[in-house]
Amino acid sequence: MGRNMNTVSYTVLLLVLLAASTEIMKGMDATCHTFLGECGPAPFPAASADCFTCCVDKYGSPPACRGIIEGTDQHCHCYQFP
Repeated sequence: MGRNMNTVSYTVLLLVLLAASTEIMKGMDATCHTFLGECGPAPFPAASADCFTCCVDKYGSPPACRGIIEGTDQHCHCYQFP
């Protein structure tokens, strides 16, 4: 019984690692990585949720699927699906 449980545990661990390495579990944000443009002033005065709203207002949705504040100058960067 103990040996069967050990085999099952290793099999499940292998499947989880396989799924993680093939990016199955990363969801929509993982594929939304092509730079679309910048939005708003620099530095962007609000949070990343407001950055995404700015991207949707400027570019529409789609193509805008993500907006995050990045860089040392804190720009709002908009991203689209490839």
